[in-house]
Formats: sequence, structure tokens, C-alpha cells
Amino acid sequence: MALDIQKLFNEELPAALARNADEAKAMNAKVQMNITGEGEWFIDVSATGPSCTPGTQVGDCAITIAGPDLEKLMDNPSAGMTLFFAGKLKVTGNQMLAMKLNKLFSFK
Repeated sequence: MALDIQKLFNEELPAALARNADEAKAMNAKVQMNITGEGEWFIDVSATGPSCTPGTQVGDCAITIAGPDLEKLMDNPSAGMTLFFAGKLKVTGNQMLAMKLNKLFSFK
């Protein structure tokens, strides 16, 4: 089943963050997600969050990835390093933070 990226970032992730607010805030991060061909979202899982809103803001790290590659990453989190070294997953800013983001998408 294809990943609905719009639904993920506009509905599912914001709802999951709201349900897990304290745990999300403990991540203490602000992340800019740029999904090529799909859109851009700013995820705030710091003391001022949690939230996931459309648009671009400056965060602790920025991640750029194409939609199909994000789907691969969601299906298999261990694919992150392969995508990174293949140039399909670009990270600017705090790269160590990017490695912890699978927790962000594990909230239900």
C-alpha cells in the first residue's frame, strides 16, 4: 500500500504527537522535513511543541528525501544509512538528531 504523505504529515503525525505530547517533547528537537514532490513540514518536538505544520522554518536539522524513498524508510528504518550514502536522504544541521527520528514516526 502506497504511503499517503499528505495524510501522514497533515493528519496522522499531528494526531500521534498530540496523543504522545510528553514523550514527543522529550525529544527536544525542531525538524524541517522536505519531501520532494510532496511538500514541506516543520515538526516541533521541543518544549514549545509538539506540532507538525506545513511550511518551512529553521530547525535543528533539515531532511530532504523523495516520497518513494520516504516510503522505503518508513517500511524499513534500517534503510536510512543506505539512502543517506546513496545521496537520496540529505540531512543538514544536527545529523545525530536525524538518526533518532524513527522514534518520531513510531508514535501511534
